[in-house]
Amino acid sequence: MAAPDIANTWADIRQGVKDAEILIGQKKYNLSMIKSRQVLELMVNYLCSNASVAENDLASSIDVLYDYQWISKTTCEHYHKIRMLGNKAVHEGNDDAYDANQAYHLLSQEVYTFANEYKSKKGRPGAGSPGRSGQRPAGNRNQASRNTSSRNSGGRGYDSRSSGSRNSGSRNQRGSSSRSRRRQSSGGLPVSPVDLVRLGLAVVFIIIIVVLVRVLNPGKTDEDKETSSVAPTESFEMSTEPTTTAAPIPIETTAETTAAPVYKISADVLNVRSEPSTAGQKLGTLENGTIVDYVEDYDDEWAIINYNGTEAYINKQFLVQD
Repeated sequence: MAAPDIANTWADIRQGVKDAEILIGQKKYNLSMIKSRQVLELMVNYLCSNASVAENDLASSIDVLYDYQWISKTTCEHYHKIRMLGNKAVHEGNDDAYDANQAYHLLSQEVYTFANEYKSKKGRPGAGSPGRSGQRPAGNRNQASRNTSSRNSGGRGYDSRSSGSRNSGSRNQRGSSSRSRRRQSSGGLPVSPVDLVRLGLAVVFIIIIVVLVRVLNPGKTDEDKETSSVAPTESFEMSTEPTTTAAPIPIETTAETTAAPVYKISADVLNVRSEPSTAGQKLGTLENGTIVDYVEDYDDEWAIINYNGTEAYINKQFLVQD
């Protein structure tokens, strides 16, 4: 499989995300979900090209990328969610606003991850990867063929496939081996009687040293007692002499100021909205690295900033503290 040009692919991905957002603003939710799925296909095809794997459908391609550790478990789940919402929009005519916004937000998050991690994975397959031969292990190939047969028998292609049945055999084996490794690593080191004896001897040795120091250097304690007993007499004699009170010296105090945290934009281009929603009016955009006047968090997804003298909203996941 020839590797696609990353420059052209990345430009198509960014344009696709913008188109999906515009379609949501126009309340064309069905077309927005379809566009999100098309952008997902661009990312998956690029990663499959770098991994030297080829599958018959998008669902199998996502599973292979996860099996060979080209994508994380969270990314795999997000990819399948975007895929299923797109399929529902194509085959069932779904035009739900909530589903469209969910697909768009998951896509935005994964495009950000793709830009920072996956698009730089050139010829670097993960553990268990097929390398450049493009061959998958026999167990996974058999599982993939069974999944393909079950999808074809559903009558609607890969829309009817349940995410819980994907590669159940290989994932259960991988989960069992990882749990076994965790049990081995968390067992701890055995403590032998010899180690306990050594620890007790070390404690006794420290106690002996402390006792010897106190016994061999008792003069210091007596000297401290003499000093404390003489001090009151000297203080009494000095008090009989006339004293002058000096004017108090003013102490300058400096107010400690705590520098306010600085917040910057981490996305290439981030939209500024009049409301905490992608359907809100677009007031402008902020480039990557722009310092913003942060006001407060609106909720888990949106943050309030001061934009041109008025309060506006931006997606909080692209706002980082410097």
